[in-house]
Parts: sequence; structure tokens; C-alpha cells
Amino acid sequence: MQEKHATFLALGSNLPASYASSVDLLESAINAIAAARVRVIAASSFYRTRPLGPSQPDFVNLVLKVDTVLGARGLLHEMQRIEAAFGRAREVRWGPRTLDIDLLSMPTGSAGPDPLLPHGGMHQRGFVLYPLSEIAPGWRHPVSGLPIFQLIRGLPAAERAGITRLA
Repeated sequence: MQEKHATFLALGSNLPASYASSVDLLESAINAIAAARVRVIAASSFYRTRPLGPSQPDFVNLVLKVDTVLGARGLLHEMQRIEAAFGRAREVRWGPRTLDIDLLSMPTGSAGPDPLLPHGGMHQRGFVLYPLSEIAPGWRHPVSGLPIFQLIRGLPAAERAGITRLA
């Protein structure tokens, strides 16, 4: 399977009291994902990122490369179930959250009409592109065909500056 056709998930958290606890929460979320008919193939490092939207704490983000028998709708449902189990409340658009899991892309033919894949904003978000480039350096956007490093170079300087890889 080529990287551009692999299934990728983006995870983020910014409501725990510290970066360390966000990392712990995300590690627990990875275990929950692995228990949901999803095989985790690769995980990026953790990245501290400035949030979009209203004033709130920084996020900790990572990207997973996964394999699953679930289609797009089934995977979305499972990820929303996991988010809810971790206390996710959808109250404010781009607001703080305990856990956010986004479907980024799936192999051609896996995605039905809902949800729309690839994720519409992934090519503009450093908190997705940097960790994705770590685990899939040859990845190309499934629609535009642009390589990931070209997408990263196209990010605004402020977006690139707001991302730090955690040790």
C-alpha cells in the first residue's frame, strides 16, 4: 500500500492540566483506537502546537498511520465513540477539547459520501503536516498530488513557528 493511499488519523488534546498529562491521555487514546478494530502501524512524535480559534491552552498533537477493516463511516463512528469516552464535548468550534480525532485520508474507494475525505483542511495545518511528514515522508495529497514537504513549505511562517516537537 502506498503512503498516499494509507489511512491516517490526527489526534490532539489540550484540556489536561499539562503537556505531560495530554501526552498520557493521547497514549491512552492510541490504546483505545487499537482496541477498536484498528491496527496502529506507525505513530509520530508528539508536537506542541498553538491552537486555532478562541484563546485556550496549546495542544499536543500526533498522527497515526493505521490499517482497518472499517470503512470511512465505521471508522468515524468508532473515533467519535472514543472521543466521547475521553470526555469530548462539542460546544465551541475549534474550542478546547480533551480529545480530538480526525480522519485525514483513507485508500481510494474506502470513503463514502460522508465523511468527505481527504480531510478538507489538512493541507493547511502544520499540526497535521509535521507529524504526518515524520511517519510518511513520501506522502502526497490525494487530491492535489502535492508532496508533503511542499505543503509544509507553503504554510505561513506563523503556523510553522507555532509547532514544537516534544522530546
